[in-house]
Amino acid sequence: MIVDQYLTHRQWMSQAFNLAIKAGEAGEIPVGAVIVNQQGEVIAKGENRREREKDPTAHAEIIALRAAGQFSQNWHLEQCTLYVTLEPCPMCSGAIILARIGLLVYGASDTKTGSIRTVTNLPDSKTSCHHLPVCAGIMEWECQNLLHDWFAQKRDQSK
Repeated sequence: MIVDQYLTHRQWMSQAFNLAIKAGEAGEIPVGAVIVNQQGEVIAKGENRREREKDPTAHAEIIALRAAGQFSQNWHLEQCTLYVTLEPCPMCSGAIILARIGLLVYGASDTKTGSIRTVTNLPDSKTSCHHLPVCAGIMEWECQNLLHDWFAQKRDQSK
């Protein structure tokens, strides 16, 4: 059972990872997100688009949450799982909690702005209106390396 769950999480995280690669190739910080419903269908996808859209809120998670709400015609997403390659920031964590996501699965921890477990813990704070189950570390190595390599390439280009 646990192995099956891990393989399922890895399958969906692989889709988010491919979106992150696409974002990185477009000049965005490589983060991707996928939302899967209770029937195991992808209902929304997102990748970072801040640079392309000139929008500070165009994070992968926000884009996916908006698309999931439109798809389901409901902002309550408690029957859905969100897969994202990087631990959400405060803005995204707040939106995930407000959307009442049923399960959050993320790849790499974010030591600068991670607001699920690493820097702060918004889901378990007194201000949270929703208990958010979390599974961290799915494809962690791959997600971390993608970000590390992307930032290293950006630094090399700026020399």
